[in-house]
Amino acid sequence: MTHLLGEFDCRIDTKGRFMLPSGLKKQLGPGDQDRFVVNRGFETNLTLYPESEWLKISREVNSLNLYNKKNREFVRYFFRGAKELRLDPAGRLLLPKSLIDYGEIQKEIVLLAYGRRIEIWAKEAYEGLLASEPEDFSSLAEEVMGKVNQTPGGEDVS
Repeated sequence: MTHLLGEFDCRIDTKGRFMLPSGLKKQLGPGDQDRFVVNRGFETNLTLYPESEWLKISREVNSLNLYNKKNREFVRYFFRGAKELRLDPAGRLLLPKSLIDYGEIQKEIVLLAYGRRIEIWAKEAYEGLLASEPEDFSSLAEEVMGKVNQTPGGEDVS
């Protein structure tokens, strides 16, 4: 399982291509270094998934009960604009125009890699996101993370 980490500044050319940074590519498994899927992120950003991770997430999303209206709405929105990408011989990925427009991307982007995904942000939007950091990050961490000394299975590790 891939665990990605890091922030990478990139430039996007007039055709919508950007170089996948070597520091990020090295973190990907051998089968994931040239095949990706990109879709809309939850905010005004894009999310790039290694193909193997996209397949796992797609199975999870496709297992939702489509008789539930909220599930159908989520599935439609989640897959809307999704596109398979392949690295070209020069090591670039080509973003679709519709997703470039959705992400309000101009010339500079930031790739934020964490877990098993890579968020693609317009540089200005990413800097704005960082500028609006919560006043009390400690309280937010406590609220979101709960008991810090607990393993994912619920065991206390202290």
